[in-house]
Amino acid sequence: MSTYSIRDLEQLSGIKAHTLRIWEQRYAILTPDRTDTNIRSYGDEDLKRVLNISLLKDHGYKISEIAKLSTEELGNEVVKISERQLNYPDQIHALTISMLDLSEDRFEKIISTNISQFGFENTMINIVYPFLSRIGTLWLTGSVGPAQEHFITNLIRQKLIVAIDGLSGTASNGKKYMLFLPEGEFHEISLLFAHYIIRCRGNKVIYLGQSLPFNELVFGHSLYKPDYVFSVLTSVPSNHEVQPYVNRLAQAFPDSQILLTGYQVVGQDIETPENAQIINQINDLMRLASH
Repeated sequence: MSTYSIRDLEQLSGIKAHTLRIWEQRYAILTPDRTDTNIRSYGDEDLKRVLNISLLKDHGYKISEIAKLSTEELGNEVVKISERQLNYPDQIHALTISMLDLSEDRFEKIISTNISQFGFENTMINIVYPFLSRIGTLWLTGSVGPAQEHFITNLIRQKLIVAIDGLSGTASNGKKYMLFLPEGEFHEISLLFAHYIIRCRGNKVIYLGQSLPFNELVFGHSLYKPDYVFSVLTSVPSNHEVQPYVNRLAQAFPDSQILLTGYQVVGQDIETPENAQIINQINDLMRLASH
């Protein structure tokens, strides 16, 4: 079972920590464990209860009414709402609960319904990406366990691979892209989605995947001669090595445009060589791939 701080609950549910404390005192809706220094900690059931309460509140329920519901009754009310058309925040809450419960059936229903209604690309941009962003810091701090992380990311990865496989052929005048992750980098979801976006717009893609040694990147580039080299830097290289790595890419491939995104470069004051560009938002890549 994972353990969450009150700040974790605030981040995942959107309910302020101050409000959660008041609800604890007034309605006893949560029963946190406490350390010897009186610091609250919460489990998976607490998080699910807060997420369900948040959803009900967003749909007009009063907290005084919600507090009277048993866990079963609370779940039944959420199911009733879930059978209606939900907005994006509701879907993100539902995805979070499917992750906590390791419920593949629930995940499949959420994703399939949204793909049918909004399309694959909009589902990724408006639901999956905000969901991953919301829980990303919890993964880094260990608040969400490896089993839950691996479960949900592998399901999303499967959806992306199926979507990529279902794309039609590339346009004759499409640009050539080479996609890779640096050696030691395994966070593949953003790279796979970039693959989908680029291919969907008629471009050609060579996908070299996770943890690629630099000499193998050089070898692949010499064979494929891409117009663009794209990578996502999430945790690798380390902070002080990012700028030298960007410079090394630009120098190694002067005839290609280097496209970089990810936590290590976005908003990090990286100096970009003339043939390098930081992709700050997914819309930037969509526009570039459409030209």
